[in-house]
Amino acid sequence: MNLYGIFKFLVGFILALLILAGASIAAALYFAARLTELPERPTFSNDKPATTAATTAAEPASNPAPAPEPTPELEEGAYRAIVVQPIGLILRDSPSLDANRIGGIGYEEEVIVLEESADQAWQRVRVPDDDERTGWVKGGNTEAIN
Repeated sequence: MNLYGIFKFLVGFILALLILAGASIAAALYFAARLTELPERPTFSNDKPATTAATTAAEPASNPAPAPEPTPELEEGAYRAIVVQPIGLILRDSPSLDANRIGGIGYEEEVIVLEESADQAWQRVRVPDDDERTGWVKGGNTEAIN
């Protein structure tokens, strides 16, 4: 075998390795990007229907807009917050991971934090909706709003 043949073999071998490495990296980046996307929010039969701008635009302009409902006063030490955990929170009947699950709270849903446990690992919250759900959630997953 001559020098030219060895050179062709080495160049071909190095190019094959580079192509395999590039394809592997591209495939890994593609799958990593697909796995880091948040899934679509599930809908449940007891969810409130979303209001659209089209329904409010269909109302005649002669009717005045209803006055906004007054915000109820909060208890001493309570404050409004939103859920910042992207997957939402589990509402429990007592501050323990072994406690019964009594519901859930969605991402960016508004809650009223009523109190925190002594170690601040749990928060007792109330969801201001129709049935005024109250329970405990894991601490640090809400953010106070003004």
